[in-house]
Amino acid sequence: MNDEEQSKLPEFKLDAKQAQGFLSFFKTLPSDARAVRFFDRRDYYTAHGENATFIAKTYYHTTTALRQLGSGSGAISSVSVSKNMFETIARDLLLERTDHTIELYEGSGSNWRLVKSGTPGNIGSFEDILFANNEMQNSPVIAALVPNFRENVCTIGLAYLDLTKRMLGLAEFLDDSHFTNVESVLVALGCKECILPIESARSSECKSLLDALSRCGVMITERKKTEFKGRDLVEDLSRLVKGSLEPIPDLVSGFEVAPGALASILSYAELLADESNYGNYSIRQYNLDNYMRLDSAAMRALNVMESKSDANKNFSLFGLLNRTCTAGMGKRLLHMWLKQPLLDVNEINSRLDLVQAFVEDTGLRQDLRQHLKRISDIERLVRNLEKKRAGLLHVVKLYQSSIRLPYIKSALERYDGQFASFIKERFLDKLEDWTDDRHLNKFIGLVETSVDLDQLENGEYMISPDYDSTLSAMKHEQESLEKQIDNLHRQIANDLDLAVNKTLKLDKGTQFGHVFRITKKEEPKVRKKLNTHFVVLETRKDGIKFTNSELRKLGDRYQKIVDEYKNYQKELVARVVQTAATFSEVFEGVAGLLSELDVLLSFADLAASCPTPYTRPEITPPDVGDVILQGSRHPCVEAQDWVNFIPNDCELVMGKSWFQIITGPNMGGKSTFIRQVGVNILMAQIGSFVPCDKANISVRDCIFARVGAGDCQLRGVSTFMQEMLETASILKGATNKSLIIIDELGRGTSTYDGFGLAWAICEHIFEVIKAPTLFATHFHELTALANETSDDERSSDNIAGVANYHVSAHIDSASRKLTMLYKVEPGPCDQSFGIHVAEFANFPESVVALAREKAAELEDFSPMAFMPKDAKEGATKRKRELDLDDMSRGAARASQFLQNFSELPLETMDFEQALQHVSQLRNDLEKDAVNSRWLQQFF
Repeated sequence: MNDEEQSKLPEFKLDAKQAQGFLSFFKTLPSDARAVRFFDRRDYYTAHGENATFIAKTYYHTTTALRQLGSGSGAISSVSVSKNMFETIARDLLLERTDHTIELYEGSGSNWRLVKSGTPGNIGSFEDILFANNEMQNSPVIAALVPNFRENVCTIGLAYLDLTKRMLGLAEFLDDSHFTNVESVLVALGCKECILPIESARSSECKSLLDALSRCGVMITERKKTEFKGRDLVEDLSRLVKGSLEPIPDLVSGFEVAPGALASILSYAELLADESNYGNYSIRQYNLDNYMRLDSAAMRALNVMESKSDANKNFSLFGLLNRTCTAGMGKRLLHMWLKQPLLDVNEINSRLDLVQAFVEDTGLRQDLRQHLKRISDIERLVRNLEKKRAGLLHVVKLYQSSIRLPYIKSALERYDGQFASFIKERFLDKLEDWTDDRHLNKFIGLVETSVDLDQLENGEYMISPDYDSTLSAMKHEQESLEKQIDNLHRQIANDLDLAVNKTLKLDKGTQFGHVFRITKKEEPKVRKKLNTHFVVLETRKDGIKFTNSELRKLGDRYQKIVDEYKNYQKELVARVVQTAATFSEVFEGVAGLLSELDVLLSFADLAASCPTPYTRPEITPPDVGDVILQGSRHPCVEAQDWVNFIPNDCELVMGKSWFQIITGPNMGGKSTFIRQVGVNILMAQIGSFVPCDKANISVRDCIFARVGAGDCQLRGVSTFMQEMLETASILKGATNKSLIIIDELGRGTSTYDGFGLAWAICEHIFEVIKAPTLFATHFHELTALANETSDDERSSDNIAGVANYHVSAHIDSASRKLTMLYKVEPGPCDQSFGIHVAEFANFPESVVALAREKAAELEDFSPMAFMPKDAKEGATKRKRELDLDDMSRGAARASQFLQNFSELPLETMDFEQALQHVSQLRNDLEKDAVNSRWLQQFF
């Protein structure tokens, strides 16, 4: 922080007595390492102790911002925080970091009280601060977990609460030792905070569970075991849940441990303490099998969500797809869809039908998007209404959104394409119901008669005087008094022979009410009359203020009626807001429909506006069909300005190329290729068009991705250990309906260990799991798997099918210059390019030369060093593929051939006989070479 920035810090204004009082209070606060406590000093905020040091280092990047409060050993570090900086810090702590809670105190001296507290999962009290100038892009969720260990099996009871959507959920499922199901559920729900019983959080059995929560970036909150008792749960839910209460007892009794988790959430979020929650929540059973499962590693590998480090918005799939127009609602739904891709073929195709309609009809798409830009965040407005935190501003915003609905409806009605009946069923019929005279037309009528819409241009939100006869009478009286005061002003100006509003002015202030004012220059002219007929109130540089009994009387009456008018306005506003809240359910339905329309239009806009348009994928069930992507591209990479993307085909075909080993040089495009397949499948299953020329996609229940472990030393986990943990979760969690993407497995340990692990993992995937897999590697020896499995597959019903592919590169024989071609072609890579890449990076020539020399030495130690020279040259391209066992069997057979040849009595044979015997030996060797690839290279 430079001097200029430091000078902007609010000045710390506490005298010794205030400081002493505050210190005595501050020392009574309980210790909480996660809480960042702010104290509201009206014009600015302060933080103290460890919090002050944390803020100075993290947000001011210097400890020079710290001040000492108090003296001697009792002094504490303190920092002042402006209102803007407070918003920035609150947003970062609650929305980004998710490892702290915030507490806000108000008061003075030694009397302070906690007025607001927020956690990453419960930001409700800070919403106005967090989203005053920003849209609410994500809807935070609190989850509670109760792990129940029995005989090496863990049953997880899970409950969750979405405060924005007012949704409660329950789930119960078995999980493995890596808690892969917990991780995918937390990712799907977008959890920010997780409540655990203290005993579980601190037990050794739950270490893996805590690791899974940590990978998801979830804050862990420990609560006493007594809060996880579901004894009164049915009664509590019957107060909170709207609609029929009949299903609640059956729903709760269907679970063993999940009700305890839900009870802890109700207690933690204090839902029952706020009566505005009663009858406003919905509850559902969450089913893991409804959505594609994605763990945190897959979300990172596929760049699904935006990150602070993204150079531009198109770096993430969310940033690329987010072309939503509504204020926040569409973004939150897009977030949810990306975390919950669909598995139902019909539902995926329903979304694709709507996207296709909007892609094909440009006029309709543009019209709808223009209307949606004028839609407010209805979900948040309704929540404010129900929470009784709303005013006329919120009602007017709902009104302004409501009057857009007929335009949206008429735009949809004009569409007459092949999906017209579906659009009618999905959107128009519902809009028809919601905008009739019993619903939103009634709400629009209420606002138009009750709110003074003419005043909106002045930024004033007021009840119209015509709405209520008492208010109207007060308004008339107010206007009458204004007229009398104005007449008195003219009369006095006349008496004093001064010009109205030029030399004699009428002022109105809080101190004296209505007063006359003249400048000092005019005072000598009227001094005599001032002293005899008026009361001088104040003499200052800007003039002299004075009054008389008549102005005072009129002014008092005017102030009284203004106050009465304001108070009555407040009563009427409360009544209007209360009436508006009765339309909440309709608005919730409208919000859901408009959000969905917004996201589908966003998909269509992206698909149609890309330089190379996207295409509609053909979707098939998981047990039918293959994954065929023709001319596929990576949507985020091709969207970067400097990229001229080269498309590639990917054909994952059962029994033929279900398991693909991809080799090739660094920077050749292997990682991009395997990721783009995952991203294309994910996009298809959320209902988006995909960046391909043609796409046939068999629905996947899960995408597992292990692409370059990020170092986790801060958690005490090495890079290699992280890699092994991620791979273990793949081996435990994947099914034959999943998609597995693995990049550079085994490089964190010795070459032989790494290769052995990679080989064993590959074999397990294609023999046991049988999931379609893209395995990018630098272990060229792995390409021999394709040959090893080919014979087995011809004679069995193994669905895998291992195929080799490589990303191509060209080396100019004269200049040795390497050119990446970025094309994926069948077959293994025939050489390694590591040293060429080092040349690319401008390594010193001496280092490159030594590297070539050492590489050549290592190759000389291989069994190939003992081959005939011409055979070695012929085999150079394939040497990496050969199996050592195959090589030793082949060498033994070759040795037998040489032994048989040496025993031929050539000196007693004529030429014809010798030729015949040698031909026979050669034919026998050729037959045996069918099962030996090492021998085949000699023919």
